[in-house]
Amino acid sequence: MIRKIDMQHMRYLNLFSKITKINTQHCFIYNGQIIFVVPGSMVSRAIGDNGKNIRRISEVLNRKVKVVMTPDGIKDAEKFISTIIYPAQLKSVEVKDNILIINAGQQNKAMLIGRNKVRLDEMKEIVKSYFGKEVKVV
Repeated sequence: MIRKIDMQHMRYLNLFSKITKINTQHCFIYNGQIIFVVPGSMVSRAIGDNGKNIRRISEVLNRKVKVVMTPDGIKDAEKFISTIIYPAQLKSVEVKDNILIINAGQQNKAMLIGRNKVRLDEMKEIVKSYFGKEVKVV
């Protein structure tokens, strides 16, 4: 599971670490939001009282920010993906061979794919790096 971190992501991680006092090594961009991945026990501390840490990071970066829990293998895939794609809703997530099949309704499917498949490509990259699987949206 090799993840490449460019200089921009390094800056995001550094800012996150300075504001929240939590060291994390994972962040990515999905749908224009910066999403930081932290261990489950640190999520509430990363968000801060009444979301003050997230608001402060969001103001500095001038982008929406989310904090999600690190997945513990493929069993947490559905919760991890549904947290990332919120407000779109999932019906189910199935694993067959080396493919992660995301089942969503027609409206939610359009939200998951995005214009010119931008969101789908972002999701493929995220799932590939965290679970080592290909993505198929149904």
